[in-house]
Amino acid sequence: MRAEKVFTALADPTRREVVCALAQQGPRTATELSAEMPITRQAVAKHLTHLHRADLAVPERRGRETRYRLTPDGLGEAIDWLEDVFGEPARSQAA
Repeated sequence: MRAEKVFTALADPTRREVVCALAQQGPRTATELSAEMPITRQAVAKHLTHLHRADLAVPERRGRETRYRLTPDGLGEAIDWLEDVFGEPARSQAA
């Protein structure tokens, strides 16, 4: 179930911070993200791998760099699950 991967990926506060950084600043490398966070480049790379496996981030190779950008692909099943549980009115109220 893809929704489970999305919820697992977003359960980690550091991964949520990475998602916010990518949403606000656009595609970034692990090195660029780690410069803004109190963790190593290797740790950021592991978080990016989790986000990629959940279809929330896509790696794009440019020369020697790999930049990650957000993708909404993984959110579909998670949104469907939330709508099944909370219904359409709950989604409208949250907006």
